Amino acid sequence: MRLHRLFGPESSLAVLATELVLVFTCYTIAATLLLPVDPLVFLAYDGGALRFLLVALTILAVVYLQDLYEVLWVDSRILLVQQFSLAIGVAFLLQAFLNYADSAWVMPRWTMLVGSSLALVALPANRVFFMALIGTEAFAERVLFLGCSPLVGRIYRRIVERPDIGFRAIGCVAEDDEEPAAGCGRILGNLDEFRRIAEREQPDRIVVGMKERRRRMPQKDLLELRFSGVRIEEAATTYEEVFGRVCVPELRPSQLILSGELGPARETMLLQSVYSYVLALVGVVATLPLFLAAVVAVKLTSRGPALYKQVRVGKNGRVFTLYKIRSMYADAESRTGAVWADKNDPRVTPVGRLLRRFRIDEIPQLWNVLRGEMVIVGPRPERPEFVEALAREIPFYRQRLAVKPGLTGWAQINAGYGNTVEDTVTKLEYDLYYIKNMRPALDAFIIFHTAKVILLGRGAV
Repeated sequence: MRLHRLFGPESSLAVLATELVLVFTCYTIAATLLLPVDPLVFLAYDGGALRFLLVALTILAVVYLQDLYEVLWVDSRILLVQQFSLAIGVAFLLQAFLNYADSAWVMPRWTMLVGSSLALVALPANRVFFMALIGTEAFAERVLFLGCSPLVGRIYRRIVERPDIGFRAIGCVAEDDEEPAAGCGRILGNLDEFRRIAEREQPDRIVVGMKERRRRMPQKDLLELRFSGVRIEEAATTYEEVFGRVCVPELRPSQLILSGELGPARETMLLQSVYSYVLALVGVVATLPLFLAAVVAVKLTSRGPALYKQVRVGKNGRVFTLYKIRSMYADAESRTGAVWADKNDPRVTPVGRLLRRFRIDEIPQLWNVLRGEMVIVGPRPERPEFVEALAREIPFYRQRLAVKPGLTGWAQINAGYGNTVEDTVTKLEYDLYYIKNMRPALDAFIIFHTAKVILLGRGAV
């Protein structure tokens, strides 16, 4: 992972791992200073390592639930200290509970107090150092925009709003007589001045977002800059990197045909099928009591079958039967036909609303994973009626069928409920990004984020 590219799942996992080591180190220092025995003996033979690990995981879990690994940049340092204080406070509450339940897991009192004090200083300081680091010239890429199109404006605003992405916008070079789009920021000059501007500003990356390129793009200057080590790329490529989704309006068939990246590798899909099967098998066993309780609740509160079956479209357009615990009234679509679900859908029963909030109604889909029709992470399967309609209206919609559908996905953790074509286009952009970047690290990030959403009963998964 390039050090200055501090955006994406790998970055979040790297920060999490760093803070895990940092917390463990704080308690190890406290044990070294305070315990009468050799700290290595305490760690290896008195269960000290497991006690430290339990406290560290508790702190980081609460930090994670506060979204501090989703957005790595925090504007308020006071808020940052408060969030870490809450996490350490929860660790103290857990220690108090363990003191009554099983004292073997309890940390020595003064080791807990001193170690927590060190962690309360070290964790915010580490995050402040991280934020300061990515704001320096050494770690932030200097980006010069060639053109002032609406797409450039969106990218420019995103870079300004999210310093943790690792970019610094220098400004834009406008086309002749071009009216800059909203958000384009600082205008440095026009095309005639491009070479002089590039030599003065020394960009690391030039993003081409011109409306007219055939005769107006300074190809000779760009070629010389490219061979001097400056990265040159289209605005659509930068958009994908800073937003985490593909820009469908800017996508051309030639990009899909000639791209060496788009489309998952066969070995990646095979590996995904293997660990999806294992996770589904574990999930079936772990959620069996919850599944049975939900089935009984549905049967007692509304008429109709407890399980709901629906035809969905899977990989390469093959249809399959998807299973869910029924959350709507029986025959809910007898009058309306097939319609998109909504966040406040009136067809949902009171019990069904609770099941949906915590995604309990999705448990039977683990059976679809075991049957090989779905995987844990992938684009959500859609109904045939909607696939046909959306494929006619939205370019590249069928390309999302290149992989198996999933229980959760990149679109589900980044976009809420959608019941319009515009919402569907946004989700398609996330799905195409996932297909292009499909790998175990991204799947792990999505699974952990989904677990947080389910635990807190928020968002749309």
